[in-house]
Amino acid sequence: MSGEAVRTFAMIVAVGGILAAVPTLASTQAPSARLDARQALERSESAIGRTIGSYTLTTASGQSLGLASLREKPLVISLVYSACSSVCPVTTQHLIDAVDQANKVFGADRFNILTVGFDARNDTPVRMGQFASMQGIKASNWYVASADSATISALLRDLGFSYARIAGGFDHVTQTTILDRGGRVYRHVYGDDFPIRIFMEPLRDVVYGQTQPLTVSGIIDRIKFICTTFDPGAGRYKIDYGLIFGSSLGALSLLIFGFLIAREWRRTTRRA
Repeated sequence: MSGEAVRTFAMIVAVGGILAAVPTLASTQAPSARLDARQALERSESAIGRTIGSYTLTTASGQSLGLASLREKPLVISLVYSACSSVCPVTTQHLIDAVDQANKVFGADRFNILTVGFDARNDTPVRMGQFASMQGIKASNWYVASADSATISALLRDLGFSYARIAGGFDHVTQTTILDRGGRVYRHVYGDDFPIRIFMEPLRDVVYGQTQPLTVSGIIDRIKFICTTFDPGAGRYKIDYGLIFGSSLGALSLLIFGFLIAREWRRTTRRA
């Protein structure tokens, strides 16, 4: 699937994801209390390319967490509210599966995940800790945090996140955001059951696709980026060693061909 096709599919998933995020209880409210899916999507997509502020959050253990400290690595942000009993737990469980696969492919030290409670009034560190425990969030590179109302409002604005209070909870966008190493919004993934490929491809971009220094590790990262493919049968990404072998053979052939041309050019120059 081409990059443009993936992007188009992601947009289709986006609209469905937003509509799916509306709780059943929302039907008892006046239409004005519900989010407009198209407007919410436009606001979300307009945040792409925006740099997130260096806000300070509070982790579930009560420690301060500055977003600036998470720079230099890609960051996946999931927005939930701790009292949610439907969409947020389902989304988190699906994200756990996606992160498990990403950790295996890219390595747990290559990116971080952050679950933030957007209900500033009720999402205390204790409640966010309970949410993390109930969902089984255990990855070493996964943080769970909350913040005061002003900080949450600013963060949500940066992320283009929309929500509305309704009876029994919130009507909100089901949005998972991927930031690059500079803290810029690279891509949003929508829905509580998004295709793993829609998550893995932009994450691969920001893990491997950034400009790397000309070092051995940088070259290896580029090779991994080119040769990591999605296996639809297994439903996961894997390193295609056939591509690695073919690429290596092609590179070696080009080097040999270049050497022969250079040698012939030197001989011709000497004769002249």
